[in-house]
Amino acid sequence: MEDLNNNSGKPGAGEEMRSVRRVAAVSSPALSGARLTLPGVMDAEGRVDESRLRMHVFRNGGVSPSERGLVWRFLFGMYPCGSTALERPYLQEQLFVRYQVMKRKWQQFVPSAVRIHLNGTDAELVSAVRYFDQREAQAEQKVQDQSEEVRDRLAFLELQAQMVFERTTFDQEELREAIRIIDKDVPRTNRDLSYYQNEGLGNLLVLRDILITYAAFHPEVSYAQGMNDLCSRFLEVLDSEVDTFWSFSCYMEKFSRDFRADGLHRKIELEAALLKELDPQLYAHLVTDSMESLTFCHRWLLLGFQREFEHGDALRLFEILSCDHLELISQQVDRARYQERLAQRYCTEDSSESELRAFNTDFTFELFICAAILLDNRESLLRCRDDVQLIQFTSSLQGKLDLNSTLKKAEHHFYNYCKRCAWDYMNGRCRANRSKPEDFFYQLRSLFVLK
Repeated sequence: MEDLNNNSGKPGAGEEMRSVRRVAAVSSPALSGARLTLPGVMDAEGRVDESRLRMHVFRNGGVSPSERGLVWRFLFGMYPCGSTALERPYLQEQLFVRYQVMKRKWQQFVPSAVRIHLNGTDAELVSAVRYFDQREAQAEQKVQDQSEEVRDRLAFLELQAQMVFERTTFDQEELREAIRIIDKDVPRTNRDLSYYQNEGLGNLLVLRDILITYAAFHPEVSYAQGMNDLCSRFLEVLDSEVDTFWSFSCYMEKFSRDFRADGLHRKIELEAALLKELDPQLYAHLVTDSMESLTFCHRWLLLGFQREFEHGDALRLFEILSCDHLELISQQVDRARYQERLAQRYCTEDSSESELRAFNTDFTFELFICAAILLDNRESLLRCRDDVQLIQFTSSLQGKLDLNSTLKKAEHHFYNYCKRCAWDYMNGRCRANRSKPEDFFYQLRSLFVLK
């Protein structure tokens, strides 16, 4: 594994964005034909090798801020990796029109929610509305200035989109409740970020429209607290309303369960199980009656450690975790299982499956990141006696953790876990026949030795 310090830059948020903030574009068609300069990732026609892209993100500790926006459009599924540079502008048009139809549909259903209701005590939000309205007027004028050919093509796409969504119905009470919570959470989004400075305040209203549109068309998920911070991360990087909606939606297809009580409970249970594997003493201390297991890790896992690292590092970590390169469900594990099947040729058939210790494929890399933080602060945690002290401890970490160090430690724990499980498996399956163990030793070494 290459040194994670080799990432092509580690700037803060202010360095990543333009010095003068504006309200995000409605769409970013110019990016649809842009090229990635990452070596070996994009072919001559603009297709992306997804495996190489994910491997590059992981091995280099993220990507440079200048390429992050385009990389995320592929990484999170807005652009299919198999699409060409010629195909993507048409895809961009389709996504733009579909989003506009969806947004207009909920606005017509709940017209009173088109504008956020202000109580007059938040002067910044009043300014945000003004900047947002200016952007809306400019976007409308831009549409009017398009050629007749483009307008005809967009009109046809709009007709198609209307047919797709014509049967969509909303539960008015549920949607109004979602909007009520969104209107409470959006103003609480971190305004200290450079992205929300000056005219960038209008991005709060862009964020609001994205979240309401998502909640309206995903009633099974709707809106839950914390989604504003997560979606804000997409909006900051992509700087486009339409592109953020579709990328955020793709992300939520995979992780929406985390925002439900059962999903969160499951993730905490997994973290506890992993910690029990890595440090039984610390695990036993944190699951005593005076402390509610590892629920204090809730925000870390839900928002991808957004506040625990410096902002630029938090963005890097998010893309590293999202690349799914170092996961127990990845292609490397498929190789491991194949190698296990090869090894079984030299093993007896009477071994009991119940004796074997298997890989827990639910232990994703973010859980190892969390474990690395816990183990690195082991002594402080052992001194905590109740939930209040745990909360004080976690609050003290905000913005102070070192990402490169944490990644190395998490990777170390990950590989040690894999090696230990593999050795246990081998001992369980091959104890009766030692005649040809060298084949399995070779396969084991080729899988787990760091390269």
